[in-house]
Order: sequence, then structure tokens, then C-alpha cells
Amino acid sequence: MRFTILFAVFCSFGLVSLGADERKPNIIYMLLDDAGYGDLSCYGQKKFQTPHIDKLAAEGMKFTDHYSGSTVCAPTRCVLMTGVHTGHSYVRGNREIQPEGQAAMPADIVTIPRLLKKGDYTTGAFGKWGLGYPGSESDPMEHFDRFYGYNCQRCAHTYYPDHLWDDREKVKLDGETYAHDLITDKTLDFIRENKDKPFFAYLAITIPHAAMHVPEEYSAPFREKFPEFEDKVGRYAGTEVNNPIAAFAGMMKKADEDVGNVMSLLKELGIDDNTIVLFTSDNGPHKEGGHDPDFFDSNGPFTGYKRDLTEGGIRTFLLARWPGQIAPGTTSDLVSAHWDMLPTFCELASVKSPEKIDGISILPTLTGSGEQKRHDYLYWEFYEKGGRKAARWGNWKAVQNDIKKNPDAPIAIYDLSSDIAEQNDLSASQPELVNKAKAIFKAAHTPSPNWSWKPEPKKKKTQVPAKKKAA
Repeated sequence: MRFTILFAVFCSFGLVSLGADERKPNIIYMLLDDAGYGDLSCYGQKKFQTPHIDKLAAEGMKFTDHYSGSTVCAPTRCVLMTGVHTGHSYVRGNREIQPEGQAAMPADIVTIPRLLKKGDYTTGAFGKWGLGYPGSESDPMEHFDRFYGYNCQRCAHTYYPDHLWDDREKVKLDGETYAHDLITDKTLDFIRENKDKPFFAYLAITIPHAAMHVPEEYSAPFREKFPEFEDKVGRYAGTEVNNPIAAFAGMMKKADEDVGNVMSLLKELGIDDNTIVLFTSDNGPHKEGGHDPDFFDSNGPFTGYKRDLTEGGIRTFLLARWPGQIAPGTTSDLVSAHWDMLPTFCELASVKSPEKIDGISILPTLTGSGEQKRHDYLYWEFYEKGGRKAARWGNWKAVQNDIKKNPDAPIAIYDLSSDIAEQNDLSASQPELVNKAKAIFKAAHTPSPNWSWKPEPKKKKTQVPAKKKAA
């Protein structure tokens, strides 16, 4: 299906079509940072509520089998931006640059914003970048028309930074201003300024990444609700937070409130019906800054956390809303992943997708129109914690750990249809599935000079390359 002349959708409430004279839909993609599958009340959270996010689910589609690009920040963002999984992506782990930023992607890499610009979209990124240090060949302004936020994910460990980036300008802050509020305000400004033309807004929301920082008005109600944790101290990135349990719930309340602010603005500007909004997270829940994912049941029914390739580390929520095009209150068990966003957005924008990608457009599932292609398998590889690989095909899941110590480390096999928590390893009784996993691991992996399964030497600080002096 191509979204060019006529886009027809049969939903439960009737036949809806967009004609050629109507402008392309705006695309808003919201990515929370380290929020688990169980951290939304519409996915089972009981300790706090996320009413504005829940409204997204009620008015759109809820995915149950969606996956993050990786189990940590930088590779997930690279996978998202480029449409290829970590067996093929340029960034496959967090690699720091001092004094600020992460290793850059190649100057000519194809990304979502670069593709959407070909479809006459104005593009803006707000929040955390993490894919190229300031001034590099992969500075966010090399990809987007507008950027405001943290260039460096390490700097984003605090919500009270001494600076943020406004396009290419370093803006000094007093260290007492809650950065999330500044970033949200700039996001809303971008939407207002581009309401009359197609836009792509990428909201890389830093909440609820450590540290557990939130204005007191948001944590105060939860201090009353969870007084037993008042003596607990969360420590992260040189800061301390009393009762991080209350702070985490307050952070989620804050994020939920600003999702509501974005949605209200779309209605106020009269562009609600022509805007598709997607909401997800970059990986499973973290255990830093005093956050207790077990108390909140942040990984839902799954096993594992951030940096694991079990379901708790990589399965994430996805909500999608587009009035008149996505039927409200629907649920999909389509097996999908972050690398599917690039072809989906290209189809929305009537832009040709690159040929050599791993993603598949999920637009047929979103709109209920056309035939939905499906993945033969999903694949992940991760180079921290001893080296890990994982794959899912159908309801089967394979996980291999400690690869750097033993390239032939055992491969666990799980049947997700009956063992969603991955507690019963079937590898001994299913040797043919072990062989299937080995075949996927081999086929899905392209060697990279930047990433190796060999034991890592002691890390050295990498400096930003010095600029050459003019002759």
C-alpha cells in the first residue's frame, strides 16, 4: 500500500479516506527513557496512574508484543533512527566521548528525519540525542531542522543540568531549573510554529531515567502514600534524593501530564485529526538512582531489566493514536520493533524506504487496511555484561549469555505462548530449536570493526577530536 493518492481505511466505525488534496499527517513519536512495560496503568501499573497516557490507549491502538531496538540508550536510538536491528546497526552499545557526547554515526547515514525531509516534513528533536557529540558529523542538527535538549546521555543523568543545547548553541543554565520543563515548552513551540505544514516531532523524553529528580509538588503526594521509604536515599551521578520511590511515581505523573499537554495543544490548533501520535520506551526498567522496579512491578509479567535480553529488558509498550484512521480501543499482538518505525513513517510521508533495512511498515495494522507483512524473526545483540544475543520467531525465544567468555555458550529456548516469564528452558528437549537459533544468530549478524565479542580491554577515555588549525 502507498499513501499517495488515496488512503482508505475500514474501521469499526466506518470507512474513512484521505484525498490527495489533504496534507500529509504530522508524526509525533514519544520515547520514554527506561520506562518498563508495567510502568503505565493501561499496561497494569497499580501504584500510580497515568490517565493521559491511558487516554491514548483508549482512543487508539495498544500493542502487546512490541520490542525496543536494544536494551540500553544509544543503540536503541540508532536502531530507531536507521531502521536496522543491532546485528546491522552502526551503534550497538553505549560508547562515550569526553567531555560530552557519544560516538558519532557516519556523516552519510540514512535516518528518519533525513528521509522525511524528502517528503517536505519539518523535523524537530527534543530531549536526549546520544548519537553524536556536539559539532560532530552526527550532531542532531545534521539530521533535524530543530533540536533542543541534551546532546549527551551522560549529561542527562541529571534533570538540573548546567546547560542544554538549542540547535547548535550551548545554553547555560543555573543548575536549579528542571530541564524536562524547558524541553517540553520548546516541543510545544515547535508544534505551534509548524501547525500549517507537515512536521515530525521526536520527543526523546528523559523521564524516568536516573537520577530520580522531579519538582516536589509531583513527589509530595507519593511521599504521603509511601512514607515507609522516607528514609531511603537514592544516589546517582553525584546527587542524592530522599524517598526515590515517591520521586519515581512523581516523575511518571509529570511525564503523563505533559503527554496530556501535547494532546491538548493538537486539539487547540485544530490538527488533532491529522496527527498520528506514537508512545513507547527505549528499553526495560532500570535499577539506578534508588528506583525499585520490583516494588512497582515495572517489568510487568516479564523477567529481566535494562541490559538484559530477556523480555523484561526489551519488550516495551507501544500506543498509537490517529483519529479517523486508527480504530479506538483496539489491541494488536503484532510482533514488531523500533526498527519498524522508519518504513512506517516513510509510508505515511509517501517517501521511498531504503532497501537494505530490517524494518517492516506496520501501517496496515495501524489502519486495518492492506496486508500486513510479518517478520521472520527479531534479533538483538548486546556487548555489555559478558556479551548477549537473543532472537524471537513466532512464539519461540532464544537467549545466549556470556559470549565473551565462551563463544559457544548455551542457548536457552523459551516458549512465550506458555512461559512469558522465561522460566522454563526447553533447550535440552528442543535441539532443533537451538539449531534454529544458531542459524538466526549467524544470518542476522554483520561483523563491525567497532564491536567485538572478544574480552574488552580496560576502557580509556576518548576525547573529542581536536579541530585542525587553519593553514
